[in-house]
Amino acid sequence: MEKINQLIARVFLGQIFLISGFFKISGYESTQGYMEAMGVPGMVLPLVIALEMIGGLAIMAGWQTRLASMALAIFTLVAAVIFHSNFSDQIQMIMFMKNIAITGGFLLLAVYGAGAYSLDSYRNKL
Repeated sequence: MEKINQLIARVFLGQIFLISGFFKISGYESTQGYMEAMGVPGMVLPLVIALEMIGGLAIMAGWQTRLASMALAIFTLVAAVIFHSNFSDQIQMIMFMKNIAITGGFLLLAVYGAGAYSLDSYRNKL
């Protein structure tokens, strides 16, 4: 059961970023405008999309899990501070705490790895 739970946890964490990347592509101009309104240069949006989609897929597949989880943990923490630090708005405070929880999940992955059902595990057996 532990092996399946590790796989499910990775899929749950990774899918958030994969889907978010797709939404950023479909709403590119509005996402870019929101980023710029928050003081982030819109020209970094392609890098954000790439990190979210490639990182999300890597987490889901369990490929380079420690590296991908650290990159996404840092990204998620920075996003929380930049985009969700208006604590007078209850929704923004909840979004901030959600990002902190996701960061915690990525830190656990960075420490313990992807688990048995992963490309990392398969590679280590070769």
